[in-house]
Amino acid sequence: MKRIACVAIITFLIFTRLFAQSPASNMLSDKEKQDGWQLLFDGKSTRGWHTYGKPTTGEAWKIQDGSLHLDASAKSAYQSKGGGDLVTNGEFENFDLILEWKISKNGNSGVMFDIKEDPKYKETWFTGPEMQVLDNEGHDDGKIKKHRAGDLYDLISSSTEPVKPVGEWNQVEIKCNKGKLDLFMNGINIISTTLWDDNWWKLVKGSKFVEMPDFTKFKSGRIGLQDHGCDVWYRNIKIRKL
Repeated sequence: MKRIACVAIITFLIFTRLFAQSPASNMLSDKEKQDGWQLLFDGKSTRGWHTYGKPTTGEAWKIQDGSLHLDASAKSAYQSKGGGDLVTNGEFENFDLILEWKISKNGNSGVMFDIKEDPKYKETWFTGPEMQVLDNEGHDDGKIKKHRAGDLYDLISSSTEPVKPVGEWNQVEIKCNKGKLDLFMNGINIISTTLWDDNWWKLVKGSKFVEMPDFTKFKSGRIGLQDHGCDVWYRNIKIRKL
């Protein structure tokens, strides 16, 4: 009986570990391949990514249980030691991006896009807008309008907050097509706006980004995962050109 019990426990642990990575973690279905989706993260390496402004990936970005994990145990200024914002090697214009994120207690991060990597731009957010990743209850930004999870950071608040608690996975989608921008969280459309029209530039003018003259001036760029000095996990990162 003890042997049977041990086998049962081992089997349970194996299936639990597999489930934690989701049934088809970091893989595309045949239908997704036919529809033009491509993986940006293979679940095994940081291939296709590098730290912003550097040729390689910082050592703080680790592979853990099929996810990209930012290990923020060591700090360097406001970011992680050996970290920095992670960006794709390739640039994208008119795209549909889907990924999952999980944040640590009191954590802060973000998903950015249309980043123009150039030595004259010190940070990713000098050019690229951000969908906020946050522990709303534990981080001070949760008290600030337009800084909560799912918000288009410092620009637009989400219409609703279907975010899951700390430690649970959230699926988000950023769909940008010829200026029309839609943000989704856990299947719900939480923000719809138009880039580069008069109203957009009013939003920028009323934000902290007014001090960055080239913010959102580019209609294509790199996808970025922010290092804000907090542990965060990303997986199932895929994109489709529109």
